[in-house]
Amino acid sequence: MAETFSRWDAAEHLQSKEDVRLYLEACVEEDPGDGSLIRAALNDIARSQNMSRLAREVGMTREGLYKALSENGNPSFATVMRTFRALGMQIRITV
Repeated sequence: MAETFSRWDAAEHLQSKEDVRLYLEACVEEDPGDGSLIRAALNDIARSQNMSRLAREVGMTREGLYKALSENGNPSFATVMRTFRALGMQIRITV
């Protein structure tokens, strides 16, 4: 009997603010330096929320935000910052 697998989706497991924080912190630590893992994490986090509401708060269309945070997306720093803010997050730098 052949085994079947379903695709794992991080967005389905981000149910609390703490889940989101821990996930994003892990992605920031593991990012290869080009922001790709952070962008992917923001995509997962946005999909776990209400994407339409989030897009309105960011000042983009729903489709535009999906595209910016997609695998081939290249969001501007302003889009990333507005997305963080719309998600109720802050960036803190520590040494």
